[in-house]
Amino acid sequence: MQRLVVFLALALCAGTLPAQDAAAPVIAEGVVPDQATKSMILEKLRELYGTERVVDRVQVESIPAPPNWGSYVANMIGPGLQRVSEGKLEVNGQSVRISGEVVNEAQRQQVASELSLASNSTYTVTNGLGTGGSGQGLLDATLGDRIIEFESGSARLTDLGRYILDEMAEKLQEIGEARVQIVGHTDDVGQRQANLALSQARAEAVRAYLVEQGIPRDNLSVLGKGPDEPIADNATDEGRARNRRIQFRVL
Repeated sequence: MQRLVVFLALALCAGTLPAQDAAAPVIAEGVVPDQATKSMILEKLRELYGTERVVDRVQVESIPAPPNWGSYVANMIGPGLQRVSEGKLEVNGQSVRISGEVVNEAQRQQVASELSLASNSTYTVTNGLGTGGSGQGLLDATLGDRIIEFESGSARLTDLGRYILDEMAEKLQEIGEARVQIVGHTDDVGQRQANLALSQARAEAVRAYLVEQGIPRDNLSVLGKGPDEPIADNATDEGRARNRRIQFRVL
């Protein structure tokens, strides 16, 4: 019997990991009937989570499978899975089970419903999702390794920065009334006090934009850390670019 298990960002523990550690592995393992099915499933996972995050432990064996099994499984790998932290998607023949943590009951029902719609009436979906997560995993997965950009030396968002924040606003709506701290960071070029002020101004600019998108201002606090918490080497252009970032922390 064909069997696929996808461990959804096992290393993500909602509310404990900082945003820069969001690239936790997504492990796919199990047995599928042919190489085409394996390729289809891995392609969907890589589109959803990024190539570098997906760990391939899928084996191919000549085994019987229900009609269009690979297509149905690939259809199940959709954006809804990104709402799940510490999760696992198991597809064993026509039996499907999703487990892990989501923020609230609405998400719990929605994720299971999307899995059911991705297959047909012969597939049985068991909803093993828990609720009450902080939403940190959802925000981390949405931002990923992208940088919210500003115009050089200023707190004016670029078009790309606004585009990413539009996505973040949608996720902030999903996690409801959770309080979120927006933290601004800079590289170490220039005076520390100037960088602290710039990081604070950029965090405030992000809050102002999110408020314009309908996020309650009272749910958002800001903090400027300047150059004090680098995640990369400031000696390189690439490192400095990574350090100039906005971080979202669910409180």
